[in-house]
Amino acid sequence: MPVLTPHIVPPTQGGASARHYCDVLGFPPAVRLGEFAVVKVSPDTTLDFIDRDGDFDRQHYAFLVTETEFDEIFDRVKRRGQTYWADPTHREPNEINVWDDGRGVYFDDPDGHRLEIITRPYGSGGTEAQHPHPLVAPTIYGTDRPRNIH
Repeated sequence: MPVLTPHIVPPTQGGASARHYCDVLGFPPAVRLGEFAVVKVSPDTTLDFIDRDGDFDRQHYAFLVTETEFDEIFDRVKRRGQTYWADPTHREPNEINVWDDGRGVYFDDPDGHRLEIITRPYGSGGTEAQHPHPLVAPTIYGTDRPRNIH
C-alpha cells in the first residue's frame, strides 16, 4: 500500500506560493486543507504550504521530469523573467547543465527555496556518461571536475 508523503513547505504566503508552484511546474491547482494549501505533485506525494511569519530555512526541491516537461517548465521560467542557474550554488547564471547526459536547471521560488528540474536522476549516467554528474566526476577524473554546462 503506498504511503502518502506530505512535505511541508514554509512560505511567507502559503496560497500565493502554492499557486506559483502550480503555474510554473504545471501541477493541478492547490486545494485548501485546514491551514494548508496542498499541491499534489505525484499520486502519493504532496507539497503542503503553510503561512509562516519570520525567518525559516530555505529548502531544495528537485523534480524529475520528462524532456517534454522540462521544455514546458523551462519556457515558463524564462517567460516569467526568472533567473536560473546550471548549478545549485548559483555560480552559472542563465545556463543549464547536461549532467548524466540529461538536462537540469535551478531556479528559486518567491520565498527563496531552490527548485530544480532534471531529466535524468543524479548519477544515472554513471561513469559512461559523456557529461558525468559532478558527484560522480571525481571518481572518474580524480579531483578535476568537468564543467558540463550549456
